[in-house]
Amino acid sequence: MKRGDKHSEDDVGLVRSDAEIHRCFPLMRELRPQIRESEFLETVRRLQRGGFRLAYVREHGDVKAVAGFRVTENLDNGRFMYVDDLVTKPDERSKGYGQRLFDWLLDYAGSHGCGALTLDSGVQRFDAHRFYLRNRMRISSHHFWLAVSS
Repeated sequence: MKRGDKHSEDDVGLVRSDAEIHRCFPLMRELRPQIRESEFLETVRRLQRGGFRLAYVREHGDVKAVAGFRVTENLDNGRFMYVDDLVTKPDERSKGYGQRLFDWLLDYAGSHGCGALTLDSGVQRFDAHRFYLRNRMRISSHHFWLAVSS
């Protein structure tokens, strides 16, 4: 059985049930304050139809870290994992939960034929940047953004 295919009270793996998605909301809200709890489940389920996945670290039933990701492909990277979201509970940081989830993501990416794991990180998230650099990630580009009016 692959890591993440079974669930116990202490686990790292894919979120599958609606209840598990709901339990991830408080952490996701830390990273994405614009999301509404009333829309979270429906939004995650819609994104999942396009390949989005949620993974988590759970200990004694408590969600400690969450990642939203997708396996995709483009001309630049070939097949790769893009991590949309990676967050650890604020009072649980520096206890290894983020590292466990990051290692799980790397394992998942490798077992799904990915040649790279990529993500964007807000310029103000210095602690996250130190974590990514410690994990041998490199800064490879600038991300540009422009709102489009319809």
